[in-house]
Amino acid sequence: MDGPQRQQTHQDNVDRVQALQDVPRPVVAAATDYPAGQATRWHSHPRAQLVYGISGVMAVTTESGVWVVPPERAVWVPGGMAHRVDFPTDVKMRSLWVRADAAQTLPNACCVVTVSPLLRELIRAAVDLPAEYDTGGPAGRLMAVILDQLRVLDQAPLHLPWPEDPRLKRIAEKLADDPALDAGLEDWARTAGASARTLARLFVKETGMTFGAWRQQARLLKALELLAAGQGVTATALDLGYDSPSAFIAMFKKALGVSPGKYFD
Repeated sequence: MDGPQRQQTHQDNVDRVQALQDVPRPVVAAATDYPAGQATRWHSHPRAQLVYGISGVMAVTTESGVWVVPPERAVWVPGGMAHRVDFPTDVKMRSLWVRADAAQTLPNACCVVTVSPLLRELIRAAVDLPAEYDTGGPAGRLMAVILDQLRVLDQAPLHLPWPEDPRLKRIAEKLADDPALDAGLEDWARTAGASARTLARLFVKETGMTFGAWRQQARLLKALELLAAGQGVTATALDLGYDSPSAFIAMFKKALGVSPGKYFD
């Protein structure tokens, strides 16, 4: 797809999403596909959004962090929250937008959630409905079941909190770009203008995680992106700085409960 076509597709998606915000229905759904390398601009919308990909991987960024969305997971974005979405792979995105009055009992913070087989099929059916569906008919009942399913979503630990301190931000940006970097806080302290002890304390204060845990989480999220794009386990382990595939698999299983192969089954 050439440049002008990509821009037109992006603008079509923006216009469609904007139009859906005013539809007089508690829940509306739409399908939008994005090519690898595309990203949305920073934006917000009045309705809360469930950002779900039936294929590919996405990264949703807010001012407080990054949420990585592999297949069969989704990100819940509360209404009014500024965010952007990056698409490192081709993505078939399916979104639900929930009106504020219907979202009162739903999460008020961003989170990655697991999409159950039932909810997956409900979303697939919902995107084929007209925007102004009959609320008293089968379509309205389908959307009511979707709301019930949204209230019992299981959250997944796929969030990378972002520090605000400028010194930590510089470190975080370098590690996010290259998670394989193995420098410790003593090494970062030489150029950060703060002692290793100060940096360690600030990491916990601003992210709720130690520096080592934060770096491991950054590696985990990058691994999900690479694996979802089809890269093998061995290559992924080496790209992330692990000495062996077994060490990487052990980290992955500890974080997510299953091996990389089973996670993407």
